[in-house]
Amino acid sequence: MVDSLYYRLKSIYQGKKVFLTGQTGFKGAWMLKVLTYLGAEVKGYALAPQTKNDLFYLIDGEKICNSVIADLRDKKRLQKELSLFQPDFVFHLAAQPLVRLSYQIPAETFEVNVIGTANVLDAVNLLEKPCSVILITTDKVYHNNEWIYPYRENDRLGGYDPYSASKACAELVIDSYRNSFFNVKTYNQHQKAIAVGRAGNVIGGGDWSKDRLIPDIAKAFAVESPVTIRNPRSVRPWQHVLEPVVGYLILGENLYSNPLKFSSAYNFGPQLSDALSVEEMLALAIESWGKGKYIVEEIKGQPHEAGLLKLDISKAIDELKWQPKMNAKLAVSMTMDWYRVFNDNRDGILDFTTEQVKSFLS
Repeated sequence: MVDSLYYRLKSIYQGKKVFLTGQTGFKGAWMLKVLTYLGAEVKGYALAPQTKNDLFYLIDGEKICNSVIADLRDKKRLQKELSLFQPDFVFHLAAQPLVRLSYQIPAETFEVNVIGTANVLDAVNLLEKPCSVILITTDKVYHNNEWIYPYRENDRLGGYDPYSASKACAELVIDSYRNSFFNVKTYNQHQKAIAVGRAGNVIGGGDWSKDRLIPDIAKAFAVESPVTIRNPRSVRPWQHVLEPVVGYLILGENLYSNPLKFSSAYNFGPQLSDALSVEEMLALAIESWGKGKYIVEEIKGQPHEAGLLKLDISKAIDELKWQPKMNAKLAVSMTMDWYRVFNDNRDGILDFTTEQVKSFLS
């Protein structure tokens, strides 16, 4: 039996027009799947998927949404597509999301993540109707002091690597637009509500990204090879992708109902006890898979990546009444189950993904 969370979210999103950027990406495809399960009419805007195994294809993304393949940096196209659709909600997930890749294409990372965000907000500003806008950044927007304390929404923003810095810059852009064009004091005039979701280190089925822990594990274990890890002691707030995706939808629900109260930033992460090291996560993956080996590869001169990162999720718990439903062990198990089904019965992965969504919402 599906509980009140499903019905509550369905009462908000069913029949609503949702403009979703990044629908062809890993997190965006999960968001697309959940939105359409709730009965929303979705128009996506993103670059083309990279391979036939991308989750967007596996969930029949082209059939369940109007998918526009285009670049965020194409300002006129973005404005045209959003204006034609006249959305009730905008969820902006499209990004260059990889830390290590940002060292190779720093300027492009800033273009996509900063200018792309400004282009989305410009397009929203042209709408002449009420709209709730949720822009997704990352847990890495915080100036990382490598301390044991979890970061709160009012902590200093920053970024060592180009990816993290680009997302911190995007937050400054969002704040500027909120103050200049979408100020809560003049909401009755513009009728646009702007909020930010910060989450990172999500895991889940269908992620094939390079230099990510779970995709590397799934690929290696599928061919019975050892997985190579770089930073075994690095600690991250790992969570299953459905945790923040549903968190963003709950934020959208609250923003829609009370735009003046919820036009701000919210962290979405696991409980502090589930902020685990890479090696601890790998042990859980091996336990879930039933076997597996790994190699620690010490590479000198590799790009800097944060060693310790935790999020304080008190604000989301207190104000949104959201909280993570799964611990790390269950999140890893759910993820490895997806890859196991994909390897054993690729034709059944659509139904299996649907069941994971249904189970999570119940």
